[in-house]
Amino acid sequence: MWKGRVLPVNKLIKVLLVLGLLAGCTGKPPIEEPEVKTIEEIVELEMRASFDFFWEQATTAEGSVAYGLIRDRYPGSEGIASMASVGYGLTAIVIGVEKGYITYSEGLDRVAGTFETLSMMDRVEGFYYHFVDMTTAKRAWSSEVSVIDTGILMMGVLTAGGYFSELNDIALALYDEVNWAWYVDPANHQFYMSYKPETGFAGHWDFYAEQLMLYILGAASTTHPTGLAEYNSFIRHQKKYGDGEPFIHSWFGSIFTYQFTHAWVDFEGTTDADGVDWYANSVEASKAHYNYAVKVDSQYKTIGPNAWGLTASDGPSGYNGLYGAPPSGYDNLAHVVDDTVAPAGAIGSIVFLPEEAKTAMLNYYNDQDLFGKYGFVDAYNLTKNWKASDVIGIDKGITLLMLANWQDDIVYNVTMNHPVILRGLTALGITAGN
Repeated sequence: MWKGRVLPVNKLIKVLLVLGLLAGCTGKPPIEEPEVKTIEEIVELEMRASFDFFWEQATTAEGSVAYGLIRDRYPGSEGIASMASVGYGLTAIVIGVEKGYITYSEGLDRVAGTFETLSMMDRVEGFYYHFVDMTTAKRAWSSEVSVIDTGILMMGVLTAGGYFSELNDIALALYDEVNWAWYVDPANHQFYMSYKPETGFAGHWDFYAEQLMLYILGAASTTHPTGLAEYNSFIRHQKKYGDGEPFIHSWFGSIFTYQFTHAWVDFEGTTDADGVDWYANSVEASKAHYNYAVKVDSQYKTIGPNAWGLTASDGPSGYNGLYGAPPSGYDNLAHVVDDTVAPAGAIGSIVFLPEEAKTAMLNYYNDQDLFGKYGFVDAYNLTKNWKASDVIGIDKGITLLMLANWQDDIVYNVTMNHPVILRGLTALGITAGN
């Protein structure tokens, strides 16, 4: 670890203790070093800590109109929830029951209360505002009506409803109210990027990214459907990195874009009508990220074979959505690299590149000391001698869900048997054995 260039201080201390030199020189009892954890122990610690974020950082006051809403980040942005965080949090409850962190009854009560809140909240054509106040459940920060946050939320709603069968009708009612077709530009069949009541629609989801879930959710809808025209509307630009195979890449090359939909949808063994294998695509994207980190190892203090997977995260100058690795854009110039690495990047690819992800986790825990109250901090940068003070809900979410799927298909066991998910995949021609 530590890039193989110098012996880490904690390891040097251990060597000296073994030789009897440190205690002999100081005349003081040796300092007790933190116990080095195995990958199995680290996985369990991170899963439990990530779950605790979603369970503890929610509005739980009895009778609150915002019951069940979950913070966007902690400890920053106090009192502000994101609907994507709620979507991950609803799925986290399923994991919590399966792992024994909470009882079925506790999970059922929390989901039921959250569904009641979601049913009462302000929406536009069934879509939720991105950020909301955790006391009033009202729009915060003049945020947009978010199609992607609603998509992530609905994945959580359907997962929780599919698991807690008593609540499935409510989950389906929330999903049925989303008018997916309303959010589509009829001129090009692309989903708009955002909508604000004051200014209308803006931007388009014109390139491959985390929005893959939107096409599945839209195609499955029996009330407001979209279909193949929307699924086929976004640009499928293929490039390779180094000696790897070409793959359909996202604009900024952020690794989360190859992960988010896959947290709920197991594409392994499927292709669409054009032969696209989205699982293999994410495997190749993960390899590109890892190989890029290996190649630039000597240029950076942080990035390397033990710290890879560049993704949108906090950085030394604040949140940066441009962090990524090549290929990016049309010319590999769209992404930003400043030696900031988010642990969620590699961990979120554990179902695609397990050994490399586990090596990174060992480094983050044992050598970099990045573990805190809610598991790994959002990001760190050795060049700037900086590590994030916050954890972010969507990063805790992708970490928890992917670890759960890698460990025992906990999420997939629910989602890949869910009629809505199966209906959406079939409608898009994404099936096994194509």
